[in-house]
Amino acid sequence: MPSNLWTSWNFDPFLLGALAIGLIVWRLGGRNDRMGRTCLVAAYALIFLAFISPLCALSSALFSARVAHHLILIGGIAPLLAIAFPWPKGPTLPLAALVILHAAMVWIWHAPAPYAFALSSHSAYWLMQATLFLSAWLLWREVFAPRAHRGSVVLALLATIMQMGFLGALLVFARQPLFAPHFTTTLAFGLTPLEDQQLSGLLMWVPAFHLMQASRSTSSSRSSRRSNGLMHHDRDGSRARCSTLD
Repeated sequence: MPSNLWTSWNFDPFLLGALAIGLIVWRLGGRNDRMGRTCLVAAYALIFLAFISPLCALSSALFSARVAHHLILIGGIAPLLAIAFPWPKGPTLPLAALVILHAAMVWIWHAPAPYAFALSSHSAYWLMQATLFLSAWLLWREVFAPRAHRGSVVLALLATIMQMGFLGALLVFARQPLFAPHFTTTLAFGLTPLEDQQLSGLLMWVPAFHLMQASRSTSSSRSSRRSNGLMHHDRDGSRARCSTLD
């Protein structure tokens, strides 16, 4: 109920244990420079917002809150952790396959029957969250990989934006509510099930686009910095060779 929402904090031992293990793994093999630390802290702040704060409880009542929760997971937490846990060398997984895998996870878990299954038990819920996160995390790690081809990265992010936008449009223009777990939970928050579903579509359609655009800009800036670094290195090498010739 809305009156109890602000007291609904989630301190799931499984979640807290996973966060502790994540810190240990990061200390052992993650990116320990300033950028890596900043991204890790930002990712953990978003995890707190999505999984521990009352937003987690609200997502049990509103499908739109669930979609917001998932957007934070795949468009915020996943790319930040992809930077904090980078590939040590060049790309090792096919980017196109990862785009398809991630799109499949997004569409499957936002279809009525799989979504109802995800809310049927604790293990099914975490299966949904884990597969959404892992598919997004693998995609973003490949996007941010040092030797990722910039053109392929742009196409991959464009395809991801387009498929999420299409799913959002389907939710916005659906003529009836589709998600049975929320048929009786939305009215307390001033929304009909159909209005809640339409709001979820708008969230997936519009903010998701800007979120992906921001991540794409980050990827482009990282690529530019790498290119500039290579250019400086080449110029320094050329000067060294000239000095040797002189």
